[in-house]
Amino acid sequence: MSALPPPLLALLAEFEGCDRSERAETLIHFADRFVEVPAEVAARPFPEAHRVPHCESEAYVWALDRPDGTLDFRFAVENPQGLSAKAWAVVLDETLSGQPLEAVAAVPGDVVHAVFGRELSMGKGQGLSGMLELVVRAARRRLAARTPQ
Repeated sequence: MSALPPPLLALLAEFEGCDRSERAETLIHFADRFVEVPAEVAARPFPEAHRVPHCESEAYVWALDRPDGTLDFRFAVENPQGLSAKAWAVVLDETLSGQPLEAVAAVPGDVVHAVFGRELSMGKGQGLSGMLELVVRAARRRLAARTPQ
């Protein structure tokens, strides 16, 4: 886990001691900070290529190149009640945007349960894992593009 980006490690440490109600309250605060993808990045109807598979909240993910070679992540969540997807979008943006691509590419899928808890339903877990997978995949693609063939 030490290869993870420091902001993500700090967040995981914060959630480690949370009970179920503290976790829910914290995630609601994250969801309250959600800002949808800016119009200059994407507009409705959003392209299917950015849609998260199996996500009940109809989430979309964009990876934007930064001048320093890292990525910024932007999200749309079409379901107004998609609090978990909105919270996760904020977590992913705040902990992975601007981080080294190697660290982002190495984020394991089990961080979803580390943040949301083991009580996460299968359906919700699939959508949140799908959001993470699109972020990780974008970092891996950028890394592969850097590597001379």
